[in-house]
Amino acid sequence: MLNIEGMINMDFLELAKKRYSVRKYQSKKVEKDKLLKILEAGRVAPTGCNNQPFKLIVVQEEEGLEKIKKAANIFGAPLAIIVCGDHNAVWKRPFDGKNILDIDVSIVTDHMMLQATELGLGSVWICYFKPDVIKAEFNLPDHIEPINILAIGYADGEAASPDRHEKLRRPLSELVSYESL
Repeated sequence: MLNIEGMINMDFLELAKKRYSVRKYQSKKVEKDKLLKILEAGRVAPTGCNNQPFKLIVVQEEEGLEKIKKAANIFGAPLAIIVCGDHNAVWKRPFDGKNILDIDVSIVTDHMMLQATELGLGSVWICYFKPDVIKAEFNLPDHIEPINILAIGYADGEAASPDRHEKLRRPLSELVSYESL
C-alpha cells in the first residue's frame, strides 16, 4: 500500500500480526523522535467523553529503571512507560456507574505499543507488578493508579512469526456470534 509520499506502508492487520511480546532487549536507547511518536500515539487515543484520564511516566534513566525493577521485571528494556489512570478524570457510565478507566488506559497503551512496532521497536505490556511499590517510588497521589507498564526497546533475538496467530488464536467461529450469543 502506498501513502501520499509514495512510500510503502504496511496495513493495520499486518502491523497487528507483526507485534509480539518482547522479553529481551538490546541496551541501545530509544531515539527521542521515536519516543515522541509513541507518546503522540497515546495522546491521540480515544477515551470516554474525551476525558483523557491518563498520565504517562516516561522512564529511561538508570535511576528510574532501578525504581521500576523493585516492582516489576522489564526484561532489560531501556525505556518503560508507566501508564496511569486518573480516578478524578474518568468517565462513568450513568446507567450502572461502570468506571471505564482500565478501558481508556488500555486503548492508550495499545496505540503506543502498535506505534512502537511500526517504528521497528519491540514492546511488552506488563501488568504483573507491585502497584504499591510503583506508587511509592514515583510519588503518585492517591487518585493516580498505575495500571500497566509498557517496556519498549530494540528486541534482542529473533522476532515471533506474524503467522503464529493461525496456530495460537482461536478461530473467529469460536469467538464471534451474530445477532445473539
